[in-house]
Amino acid sequence: MSLQQILKAAYDADASDIHLIAGQPPVVRIHQVMTPMDYPVLTPPTTRQMFEHMASKESQDIFDRQKDSDFSYQVDGLARYRVNAHMQRGAVGLAMRMIKSKVPPLANLNLPEVIARLTYLPRGLVLVTGDTGSGKSTTLAAMIDAMNQRYRKHIITLEDPVEYTFKSEKCLIEQRELGQDMPSFASGLKHALRQDPDIILVGEMRDLETTALAISAAETGHLVLSTLHTVNASQTVERIIDMYPAGQQNQIRSMLANTLQAVVSQTLFSRIDKPGMCPAVETLLCTPAVRNLIREARTFEIPNVIETNRAIGMSSLDSSIAELYFNGMISKEDAIAQAAYPDKLERQLVA
Repeated sequence: MSLQQILKAAYDADASDIHLIAGQPPVVRIHQVMTPMDYPVLTPPTTRQMFEHMASKESQDIFDRQKDSDFSYQVDGLARYRVNAHMQRGAVGLAMRMIKSKVPPLANLNLPEVIARLTYLPRGLVLVTGDTGSGKSTTLAAMIDAMNQRYRKHIITLEDPVEYTFKSEKCLIEQRELGQDMPSFASGLKHALRQDPDIILVGEMRDLETTALAISAAETGHLVLSTLHTVNASQTVERIIDMYPAGQQNQIRSMLANTLQAVVSQTLFSRIDKPGMCPAVETLLCTPAVRNLIREARTFEIPNVIETNRAIGMSSLDSSIAELYFNGMISKEDAIAQAAYPDKLERQLVA
């Protein structure tokens, strides 16, 4: 049993994640379900050997110091992997997220048509949010790829680690990896602004400095794409504002109202009509009314604005879930379990 055999079998099974844990056989996640593979139980020396095969010397040094390390690994002709190595019960454990080498076209992701329109924006801040594993990276990669086919611009991505790899088509694309090419997102973003970019992808707005720089970059005429681990549009706006000290929150509300263009919040579902996954998507577009709500600290009214502006492409999470259910793509149980307002949605599905 070799690492290559495991990865090839996982790829053929369309697994999204692979877990290599001593004392267990390899386990894969296929359409959100954890499934043991038909291989022998892994031993501590085997998982250590697999780690040393995949990780660079720098990543191994970090692991030896911190007992955790994040890095990327590529198998030519197969896929790239986002890998976390960690210690558990005294042995190396590996969690691997598969990133297929070819960026899927936006049209193949079952996303609302309005997402494609966002790739035509000249400037501003676009946020793609959702839980871990909700498809944020894939959506952003597909948006970058669409712009790469259309524009002659300079795109810089700041990632942890680099996931999809892009080939410069019409655009010039540079990809910088945390740890290898820059010490932090904030540092990479600060220097990216001096590298003549048109479009900047920030892997995650995970701290105040990165968030402030991303908003400043959007203010100065760049299109900035980034992610947050939030589940809906109003929570996303509040999360950004809450990063700032109380004395600065009015100022940041004004800046965010001026720069934010859209929030796309994704939740993935297992399909029941065929193998695979499909996203339910909440979409907030920043109209003048939305900008006023952000400026005046009335973000609790954002859900109402989304519901009354469906004609221009806005959509609430629950209406997106209901559409998937009525199209026969997801089960009623899954729909209600992941709804923002389960009781209200259940009544709607019965009706």
